[in-house]
Amino acid sequence: MFFNYYIPTKILFGKGQLGNLHKQKLPGTNALIVISSGNSVKKYGYLDRLTAELSKANVTFQIYDKVMPNPTKDGVMEAAQIAKQNKCDFVIGLGGGSAMDSAKATAIMAANDGDLWDYFNGGSAKGMTIPNKPLPMIAITTSAGTGTEADPWMVITNTELCEKMGFGYDETYPVLSIVDPELMLTVPPHLTAYQGFDALFHSTEGYINTIATTVSDIYALKAINLVGKSLSNAVKNGNDIEARTDIALANTLSGFVESTSCCTSEHSLEHGISGLFPEVPHGAGLIMVSKEYYTFFANSGACNEKLVDMAHALGMKNATKPMDFVAALTDLQKSCGVDNLKMSDYGIKREHLPEILKMSRLVGANMFSMDCVILSDDDVMSILEKSYK
Repeated sequence: MFFNYYIPTKILFGKGQLGNLHKQKLPGTNALIVISSGNSVKKYGYLDRLTAELSKANVTFQIYDKVMPNPTKDGVMEAAQIAKQNKCDFVIGLGGGSAMDSAKATAIMAANDGDLWDYFNGGSAKGMTIPNKPLPMIAITTSAGTGTEADPWMVITNTELCEKMGFGYDETYPVLSIVDPELMLTVPPHLTAYQGFDALFHSTEGYINTIATTVSDIYALKAINLVGKSLSNAVKNGNDIEARTDIALANTLSGFVESTSCCTSEHSLEHGISGLFPEVPHGAGLIMVSKEYYTFFANSGACNEKLVDMAHALGMKNATKPMDFVAALTDLQKSCGVDNLKMSDYGIKREHLPEILKMSRLVGANMFSMDCVILSDDDVMSILEKSYK
């Protein structure tokens, strides 16, 4: 047995924790706050609460409010320029995964020259060494999906090339993260479901990954259990603070999984989908392919015991065979009202599937390499075709 473990982020978890930000030792005195182009963090007062905390800590701030649901390289470069012009010395991501991922990427480019794609790996990116250490970054999550508050990863789309890729290294862990379930009470039901399944799949993929360890497995099974227990309740009653807290914890644990294991090709497939069709919400894209994806692995015989373990964790106590996980997954999707998502509703046609396959391979080769069964192009096309509605 061996494993590497490095998660340097300080995490404040629990209801009301945003109010403790001013008590922390902050990494600078002039912050760039990165938020989405939507209105929710302003409408519900989360931005005002954050800026009040910064004022208490005698921290000045600038605001960048143009992050897209699938964050873009161009947006990162624009935010980084604002940080440079205003001499910001740290970055805060306030919002869902898109805002926090953008904040991580902005922290890199605020301290370095060139283009973000100079430093990413995969696709057409150059994979250059990042010369300067990124600015310190604080993550304040208002949703429960990506786990990015507890891992170094970010996912950014190069819209010119339709390349949606993940990237991260030791220096892109947040120095501080706040996970406050009170900030998640206003997430609408469909987004609660999409984000919850994203957290679930970070954990299921991390569990069946070839680099999984005893440590990542502990986090993964607990996250899966929490999603099975409480996601449906959080979707049906957004004010259920206990359910929200369970899913918030599942999300943070999924970030621990991402820090100690990795995603598999399920995420590569989704990055191919939403890279080409950016209006597809990330969690929705994962849900669309998930049933056929896990059916493939159930039929492969390569991870039978782990699939049964995941079925038990998801709530099927009498599970005995790999397909029981698929059944439990399908039941949860029905309970959350997301079992009939259609690619065709987002303008995707059957003739686009080969292009999705090609892009998935291009941007997600590393995740394909971590599958317990290496998928051929025919395997991937079969999963996509069976998933298409």
